[in-house]
Amino acid sequence: MLLYADAPSRRFRQVLGDVLFVGWVGLWVWVASVVRRATLALAAPGEQVRESANGLAKWFGDAAKKLGSVPLIGDRASDPFDGASTAATQLAAAGQAQIDAVHTFAFWLTLALVLTPTLIVAAYYVPMRVRFIRRAAAGRKFLDSAADLDLFALRAIAHQPLHVLAAISPDPAGAWRRQDEQVVRALATLELRDCGLALPSRT
Repeated sequence: MLLYADAPSRRFRQVLGDVLFVGWVGLWVWVASVVRRATLALAAPGEQVRESANGLAKWFGDAAKKLGSVPLIGDRASDPFDGASTAATQLAAAGQAQIDAVHTFAFWLTLALVLTPTLIVAAYYVPMRVRFIRRAAAGRKFLDSAADLDLFALRAIAHQPLHVLAAISPDPAGAWRRQDEQVVRALATLELRDCGLALPSRT
């Protein structure tokens, strides 16, 4: 598998593009982590409410148990404390619900901050890189020696703009049929360059 072009200048651009793409992803992962920490800080009031309410619920519950053991008046005396314990438990549940909501929001916000800018760039960049890799790999299979240049020269005649072909020869198709080595190599060079491959040495 050929990841990068043979030509140094194109290979440099491809490596630079890959580095910038990875850096782009890393940047948004870092931004998302900063935003996530800041968002999770919003859960602090809920945590304080939960801890305080749980403490009150335990205290009222213990007091209700102690008063409930008092003969004759125990049940009546413990009722207000049981009610207060229940109310404190509900308050703790509300605090936990706020914490859960903040954590859920932080998760989806983090995911959106990472995926949205990454996918926007990846939707353009990744298919372009995949196309190059597939095309270069396919071209490499046919390029074992200079004897294979005929195929690439023919593809150049079919794919390259007319003004580019005219700059090589006034009759590129005729030169290809005559097996003009200089023209064939020049045509093949055009197609190979598009595939990211270098012209093989003469054999």
